[in-house]
Amino acid sequence: MAVAVPLKPYYNPANLEKVDSLSSRKNLSEELAPPQGTRLLRISEVARRVGISSSALRAWEALGLLTPQRTQSRYRLYGESDVRLLQRAIFLRRARGLNPPAIVHVLKRQGVVSPRAEGTLAPGQRFRRLRTKRGLSLAQVAKATGVSIGFLSALERGQMRSSVATLRRIAKFYRTNILSLFETSGEDQRLVRASERKILETTPDVRMELLAWGNTAMEPHLFRVKPGGSSGESYSHEGEEFLHVLRGDLEIWLNQGEHYRLKPGDSLYFESSIPHRWKNPGRAETWVLWVNTPPTF
Repeated sequence: MAVAVPLKPYYNPANLEKVDSLSSRKNLSEELAPPQGTRLLRISEVARRVGISSSALRAWEALGLLTPQRTQSRYRLYGESDVRLLQRAIFLRRARGLNPPAIVHVLKRQGVVSPRAEGTLAPGQRFRRLRTKRGLSLAQVAKATGVSIGFLSALERGQMRSSVATLRRIAKFYRTNILSLFETSGEDQRLVRASERKILETTPDVRMELLAWGNTAMEPHLFRVKPGGSSGESYSHEGEEFLHVLRGDLEIWLNQGEHYRLKPGDSLYFESSIPHRWKNPGRAETWVLWVNTPPTF
């Protein structure tokens, strides 16, 4: 049975109290821990196991209930812990009468589902403000950037996310850059705690954490790239950049002639004006310390 995804949660507060009380009887985080040696499942297999459609499963993913692994061909793969989490969500749906957003809310309160970082932003909203401020139509922006009207519209409404390269192309049209999407509001702080980082998720597979901002000559990020995640097409800008792989693997192409596969501990330095693109070719999340100077990314 497909699970609809209404825009706003609706639930009975009394039911939420009953659901929260379940966590006091059993540690759901331990219950959902994946056993070792478990075979990964395809989306169709998981859908059959839990009794919902594949499209409903993708809707749960969009709400942040779970994040499947990805093959290099971008196919979703799920573990037994994902199956149990979905079964738990469906139980709350049927037994407690909660809709999907309310279920995700409950499971986040119980610590079963990790909440999104507070700094997570929607670049499309920023682009919409820039477009309306300039009095431009979607058609005008689409013609200038080479991005379709439908894609731009969905991006502005938060229904679509974009690759780093496409964000760069749109930002360049508005004479701004990706740094502006973090909306630091002119803040200038010397110390940035891990919990205070500004966060931008371009796609479900690429997360950028801004490590310093304000009146700086450098633009340092922590890039977290899931398996198969990439920049999309090549992009370039002014300046120079340095990257150091902390964990996982990273492939990077400079122009058409240079290709590198970096492993933990490897570093690379190049001029940002060289068209470059990158991808995580491995099966684990990649972490990269990535520094641009000046802040033109």
